[in-house]
Amino acid sequence: MQDPRCHRYEPARSRRDFLFRSGVGLGAIALQSLLGSTASGAAPSPLIAKQPQLRARAKNVIFLFMEGGPSHLDLFDPKPLLNKLAGKPLPDSFGSVITAMGEAKAPLLASQRTWKQHGQSGLWISDWLPNIARCADDLAVVRSCWADGINHSAGVCQMNTGSILGGRPSLGSWVSYGLGTENTDLPAFLVLQDNQSSVVNGPRNWSAGFMPAVYQGIRLQGGSEPIPNLNTPPSHTPRQQTTRLDFINQLNRSYAARFPDQTELSARLTSYELAYRMQAEAPGAVDLANESDATKKLYGLDRKETADMGRLCLLSRRMVERGVRFVQVYHGAGSKWDSHTAMEKNHGSLCASMDQPVAALLRDLKARGLLDETLVVWGGEFGRTPMSEKGDGRDHNPTGFTMWFAGGGVRGGQTIGTTDDLGLHAVEDRLHVHDLHATILWLLGLDNMGLVYKYKGRPERPTLNEGEPCEKIAG
Repeated sequence: MQDPRCHRYEPARSRRDFLFRSGVGLGAIALQSLLGSTASGAAPSPLIAKQPQLRARAKNVIFLFMEGGPSHLDLFDPKPLLNKLAGKPLPDSFGSVITAMGEAKAPLLASQRTWKQHGQSGLWISDWLPNIARCADDLAVVRSCWADGINHSAGVCQMNTGSILGGRPSLGSWVSYGLGTENTDLPAFLVLQDNQSSVVNGPRNWSAGFMPAVYQGIRLQGGSEPIPNLNTPPSHTPRQQTTRLDFINQLNRSYAARFPDQTELSARLTSYELAYRMQAEAPGAVDLANESDATKKLYGLDRKETADMGRLCLLSRRMVERGVRFVQVYHGAGSKWDSHTAMEKNHGSLCASMDQPVAALLRDLKARGLLDETLVVWGGEFGRTPMSEKGDGRDHNPTGFTMWFAGGGVRGGQTIGTTDDLGLHAVEDRLHVHDLHATILWLLGLDNMGLVYKYKGRPERPTLNEGEPCEKIAG
């Protein structure tokens, strides 16, 4: 019987025919390249590490995303006047307000928090975050953030991509495009979330948009296969894989010779090569068995309420330790921070599950000498209103909210910007989402106006030709 590897196959007659006939067998090409049989003149990986455009203060980013909108008025931005006027309508001097639920006419809702100053810097942090409060001197708290999206879909989209409309690359994709990665055996951009609920907008939040898919984020999940579809199906024998390899390589050579300007195939092959390398690298990266009991306890893995977020924060440290460029962690996935009612119960529970793990991440990075090169960002898509909703909750507030930065060249122990006396509008040193993104890029050594991707002849930039970095954040 003739060896099937000796067959000569008719070249694909069209791109659709090619993709249909090759199917999932494209993964075999990755195996071929990794075994040393790469095509001559192959282009280098688009994820190869690149030199920053500017002075880089940080090398990696961990973005802790509190999905649903945490209340700055109950966490980092105390407003004595709010409690003084509680139960009364919003004063006319603050202007009319349109919220997600319509025109705001509800009475003001007092904050029930106890506030103290922490660290040598005297940063104000509420009693909901006692562990993060101990890291006060590492935090740069930005109280004057504002955005355009009034609902979750638009807000989450803008905080990830710069636009309230879907279709643009995420910030992590821009960072991957601009800097590449220091570990080509793991994705440059990883996404983690604390439960199985769907994040608003789903994978569009970490999409590469109009850029090649190789720059998109890859979501890790629990279980024996943290990266979906990574492992070879048990039913595939080595002979079947080899036969498919030769077949696909022949199709590939024929197609590449006839269509040298096509880039889609190259991007897909790069992804499959990465997938093959991850089969060896990823399991060890996500295995926490070798972490000490003290480290696990530090992150709260021994407590039910902190175990999920503790695992994600510990994984984040392990990933940046291994050269992953951008890690995004969704806490409260499924808009759990959205507290239209029962603010005390909602935020109290979420803070209890997040506070210790996040503080542990900062302390662990610092102890290992990684905080200086790792930028940690904390925040959500917007904040909450000073007006009440349903008597004991708060509505969405994109006009003034808080985020904080730590590590990665950030000067800790400072507060940047202010909101008005009720925490409704950002008024001093106002930083739009575009400015926040520009600041993150700047700390990484990337110029938000100089980082350009040509799409259909048009120069596209990560901050839509707007935004300036807040340089006072740096040490």
